[in-house]
Amino acid sequence: MARLAQTAGLTDIQREILSTVRDFVDKEILPVATELEHRDEYPQQIVDGLKELGLFGLMIPEEYGGLGESLLTYALCVEEIARGWMSVSGIVNTHFIVAYMLKQHGTQEQKDHFLPRMAAGDIRGAFSMSEPALGSDVSAITSKAVKDGDEYVLTGQKMWLTNGGTSSLVAVLVRSDEGHPEGTAPHKSMTTFLVEKEPGFGEVRPGLTIPGKIDKMGYKGVDTTELIMDGLRIPADRVLGGETGRGFYQMMDGVEVGRVNVAARGCGVAQRAFELGVSYAQQRHTFGKPIAQHQAIQFKLAEMATKVEAAHAMMVNAARKKDSGERNDLEAGMAKYLASEYCKEVVEDAFRIHGGYGFSKEYEIERLYREAPMLLIGEGTAEIQKMIIGRRLLEEYRFQG
Repeated sequence: MARLAQTAGLTDIQREILSTVRDFVDKEILPVATELEHRDEYPQQIVDGLKELGLFGLMIPEEYGGLGESLLTYALCVEEIARGWMSVSGIVNTHFIVAYMLKQHGTQEQKDHFLPRMAAGDIRGAFSMSEPALGSDVSAITSKAVKDGDEYVLTGQKMWLTNGGTSSLVAVLVRSDEGHPEGTAPHKSMTTFLVEKEPGFGEVRPGLTIPGKIDKMGYKGVDTTELIMDGLRIPADRVLGGETGRGFYQMMDGVEVGRVNVAARGCGVAQRAFELGVSYAQQRHTFGKPIAQHQAIQFKLAEMATKVEAAHAMMVNAARKKDSGERNDLEAGMAKYLASEYCKEVVEDAFRIHGGYGFSKEYEIERLYREAPMLLIGEGTAEIQKMIIGRRLLEEYRFQG
């Protein structure tokens, strides 16, 4: 797209990376995405291509074999990939969150052990917080770890694991009461464990089962699974950061970055919906002229383009704030909330522009229409974002009475 969602102030390297990714999306993803999505098929060839481009190590520091790029570069790449097929950005995003958590919070041994192979794409990451009986209420998790000599024994059931089957490393958040007296706040008795496993389904290591893929309305191709731990033994040196009780903070740091990425996905999907809508409006004729010449359609296109532009600006702002080392939970929450809501609205308008054809599986907009709702709930629902935003605003604007 020539005009919308441009980012000022990028370096030559950033522009080159984005141009390469956009090229890859246009040639390797867009032509096959809808067909693979309808078959719910894992895009192995696309993932291999991203691995060759070095995208799995985009933000991993150079000393571990990565490209050492910023969150902004990463988010702009995610935006491009989601424009092609949102599921592919999900495959990259969960991997990236685990790599980020390792980089920020891991022990030196953990970084040396995992990051070079993650940068090469040989180890692929997934992370797990949610459980069947809870959604956004992370402090209520019941999965637990009990110390047994030099190991911990993990028991419990986790839910909504993106990349649950294809990953070989899962960062799992569980409750660990060891060293934390009775009455400790729930979020202070949680620990993140680095669980290595074989890719696949069934019992992937003793005490760990990935039952199979959850069948979903959209967001297909990428595997979303449960994870069942029943006496899963993990050595103490696989506690992220080497210290129990820090898991909640580590995960929230990862999710904060993940929210920028969900915002970027919303921007990418909305951009694609606009492209499809504006193109179709110029080809379809009614009452003797292209529907793009009808004022009703021009109003829709104007609203869609404005939303694409606004969401992109907020996403870029949130990424830049994190890159500068500042706290960005307010900006990330706002960007995620706005981009996901606007994405749903832009997709729906593009769907309306397509008329009856939007309902046909032959048209790409049908796929986007089923994909957009995932962004309203992924990485915290819109309501959770508003709660975070509201609390932060009250901190910033405390009444001095």
